[in-house]
Amino acid sequence: MRADIFCRVIDNFGDIGVTWRLARQLSSELHWEIRLWVDDLAAFSKIESRLDPDSAIQALAGVHIRRWPQAHEDPQIEPARLVICAFSCEPPPGFLERMRTSPAVLVNLEYLSAETWVEGCHALPALRADGLNAHYFFPGFTVRTGGLPREAALERDRQAWIGNRAGQRSLLARAGLSEQGMRRWEEQKGVRLVTLFCYPNARVDGLIDALVALDSPTLLVIPGGTLFPLKSQTRGALQIEQIDFLTQPDYDRLLWMADLNFVRGEDSIVRAIWAGKPAVWQLYPQANDTHLAKLEAWLAIAGLPQSAQAAIRGWNAAPANVEPGTSALQDALSPVNFAAWFAATERFRQSQMQIPDLANSLDLFCRKKLESPGT
Repeated sequence: MRADIFCRVIDNFGDIGVTWRLARQLSSELHWEIRLWVDDLAAFSKIESRLDPDSAIQALAGVHIRRWPQAHEDPQIEPARLVICAFSCEPPPGFLERMRTSPAVLVNLEYLSAETWVEGCHALPALRADGLNAHYFFPGFTVRTGGLPREAALERDRQAWIGNRAGQRSLLARAGLSEQGMRRWEEQKGVRLVTLFCYPNARVDGLIDALVALDSPTLLVIPGGTLFPLKSQTRGALQIEQIDFLTQPDYDRLLWMADLNFVRGEDSIVRAIWAGKPAVWQLYPQANDTHLAKLEAWLAIAGLPQSAQAAIRGWNAAPANVEPGTSALQDALSPVNFAAWFAATERFRQSQMQIPDLANSLDLFCRKKLESPGT
């Protein structure tokens, strides 16, 4: 299987985060030969430390990486028979023109959604005026979608990491956790580790008030890239720590070892699901509150307690639509409700583990289409 995969970096790290995970898995587990075209190598290098942002041609993890402009600057580059457009980005015109002279199959890899209409649109042909043979491919949470990104060794690695206290300590140290933060994490009995990765409009003040009100030792860790101006500080039993930006593997490990994760966007919520810990998902804000409909669809299938649902709704609402108090989140974090939230999260994780993952679903779909490209 040879494929060209295109990715435009729009939302900082979400687009390239999903695409890079998929490309790596297709290469390492399913033995695809992949040429990955990315328009922002600087953003890419944030989540992949081995990447050289100044190099237009390089290879990592078995994937051939190319700077996007070269796709139409060099007419000698022939498209693969399979072209995947991450999040339905449009390849350069010159590249599309060369695709028309070959029996290429074009796959539009769409955004993740739990909305019911996705099942009806998944794998359907996409009508294009230029005559190219294209299909929609939707990640999702049911067997009638493409599933979620999930590496074959993910659960094995997670279980090994949960018991690796020395590795956890090393991760926090190299991420820049202060000595005070490290002492709290290591020495205080019952300390709750919370991670925060959010958009700038998040109601972080309410979150802090809720964590302070718990009156139990809490360490709030904020990885670089959060884009929220919050300094490291101590408030009552709450300690807030800014740490460095984390690569994808280290971010995954941080989610695995935390007790509660605040995540944003598509890539992070999937990794939070696999972590099996309670998570508050902040969706990318959209016009006319379209993202809130997506949130409700996800809540409908996640099976979370009402207290957790209320906290997540409040986290996604505009400040004008939510009272400044912290009651919803405080209620969700009470011992009884938090235990129920944890149990529901684990049930949802287990149910998603039974669904074929995105890479394998895409592999099966693409092989069938290449065998009969006219369908």
